[in-house]
Amino acid sequence: MAKDHDAYAALRFRDYRCLLSGSILAALGAEVLHVAVSWELYLRTNSASILGYAGLVQFLPILLLALPAGAIADRFNRKHLCQLAQATWMLIAGSLVYLSHTEGPVWLILCLLLVAGIARAFNAPARVALLPQVVPLELLPNAITWNSTGWQIANISGPALGGIILGLANPLSAYCFSAICFFSCILLLVPIRPMQRGQRESDRSLSALFAGVRFVWHTKPLFAALTLDLFAVLFGGATALLPIFARDILKVGPSGLGWLRAAPAVGALAMALLLAHLPPLRQPGKMLLVAVAGFGLATIGFGLSTSFWLSLLLLGLLGAMDNISVVVRGTLMQVLTPNEMRGRVAAVNTVFISSSNELGAFESGMTAHWFGPILSVVGGGVGTLIVAFLVLRSFPVLWTLGPLHTLTPETFSSQRNQSGKTVAEAV
Repeated sequence: MAKDHDAYAALRFRDYRCLLSGSILAALGAEVLHVAVSWELYLRTNSASILGYAGLVQFLPILLLALPAGAIADRFNRKHLCQLAQATWMLIAGSLVYLSHTEGPVWLILCLLLVAGIARAFNAPARVALLPQVVPLELLPNAITWNSTGWQIANISGPALGGIILGLANPLSAYCFSAICFFSCILLLVPIRPMQRGQRESDRSLSALFAGVRFVWHTKPLFAALTLDLFAVLFGGATALLPIFARDILKVGPSGLGWLRAAPAVGALAMALLLAHLPPLRQPGKMLLVAVAGFGLATIGFGLSTSFWLSLLLLGLLGAMDNISVVVRGTLMQVLTPNEMRGRVAAVNTVFISSSNELGAFESGMTAHWFGPILSVVGGGVGTLIVAFLVLRSFPVLWTLGPLHTLTPETFSSQRNQSGKTVAEAV
């Protein structure tokens, strides 16, 4: 089987290459923008809490709008929704250019981040749901792995490039670069012609809006994977505090911040390339649980480290472990979800991921403000280990999960909830 495995199967489709390239550029622009914003906010306020608030204002619109955005992604053109979101990000970057040049008030920067959260709420489910329309369904695991690879390339080059731009120029230049990336993404999406799969959702009732929530709840492996990722990254959000570690603990300045931000992506890219060239995981649930435990241990080590190079190594290990979670969770979501529901299920995924990232940034910023950054990071790593153990005890189905390439939307459709309905009937 490994001998017949085509590691580049998804890349042979033009529309997928366009989507992947556009996604990489968009992620690159977002990473550069986030490095510049976090550095500028921390320098201007000298406050750990401002980093927490920056995460919170990006999370709130996703929490409130993700479900309607998912329903919209199941009803309207997903490609156009992605382009509209990137146009919004481009305008945000342009506005940050002005605020950085004029040293505008911090609260206006937070307002722009709020708008960025709104754009992300609509972009994420549309982009995720668009993926199965540009590659054959049997190639989804391969496409998701390459998506992760591209994402990590952006996560490596984006923070490093952002740090270089900040070191040589200023945040204004970083925002200009981000705007160019977002515009390029819009252009790359133009030639895509999505394949139509299944029937688009026509029910506009409140019940249909929450269908994605019910589907995730009744599909226990998917719910377990999302829960594991949510709380693991929520507690282990060390990356939100990197400006503090770069300036006050490791004393490496903005350039060092860029490399610290890039280090997790270096490890994740290495893992993504390895997974792309290997056959689909045969025991993905076990690998996911082990990876999350490794994520927690790496987080604890980073919090205790006072060496720049050791910190880079531990962040790289943290990223490698996280990438296993990304691939397993993303593949489960795509292969177990019918096409007509992918937008709404992706919206639920967005809430979980944003809860772990943006809300995790808020949690890390607040605990660092109260107890200091080191205790915040170490305590988060310990919390991650506890979460891995509790999920293992609560969702044994994850431990026995079969190979990813054998799963289909019908795999768990015979499971019954307490009322006796099948998953399909419940949705």
